Amino acid sequence: MDWQAIGLSLRLAACTTLALCVLGLPLAYWLAVSRWRWKFLVEAVVALPLVLPPTVLGFYVLLAIGPHSPLGRAYTNLAGLTLPFSFQGLFLASVLYSLPFAVRPFEVAFAGVDRRLVEASWCLGVSRAATFFRVVVPLSWTGILTGVILSFAHTIGEFGVVLMVGGNIPGVTRTVSIAIYDDMQSLDYAAAGQTALLLLGFSFVTLALTYALQRRVWLL
Repeated sequence: MDWQAIGLSLRLAACTTLALCVLGLPLAYWLAVSRWRWKFLVEAVVALPLVLPPTVLGFYVLLAIGPHSPLGRAYTNLAGLTLPFSFQGLFLASVLYSLPFAVRPFEVAFAGVDRRLVEASWCLGVSRAATFFRVVVPLSWTGILTGVILSFAHTIGEFGVVLMVGGNIPGVTRTVSIAIYDDMQSLDYAAAGQTALLLLGFSFVTLALTYALQRRVWLL
């Protein structure tokens, strides 16, 4: 079993999930409360990775972060490195690919908060930011936790985008899904089976936790 690849996948998933919380929570709250008539276009962009083939997303991410792109040139000038086939580029692609798995549960949870409670907090002189953290977040914690679990698990199992953007560099971009693919290519079915079984168990636990949160089984 390739523990180096497993460790890299866990680090990538942790960084991606943290970034999705920072970016996804305000975006999801805006989507939940905004009455802008063209909001559906933003929702479509956020949900695009759900239907877009990973290779297509990986192709466009490579174009966006390549050495000839503005973002790629800026990063090279600042860090002296390139984004393609690096952990940083892999992290950026993972954030984009897992975005809907975090934003959608966040948005549903925020939309379910009673607006009267939020308005009552405002009437008591509490700022909008404080109301968000004192009222909205506590009332939405199950949805937020669901989004965190799903985005973490989805990042662990990424393959197509990882292969397109990061390649297969041991210790840098070789994730657990790439390790399984390599084992299969080399006909090492025993190693592939062990790692696949680990991911199967992880996926089952993730789904069980998600459904438990949605149904609040601990209250029964």
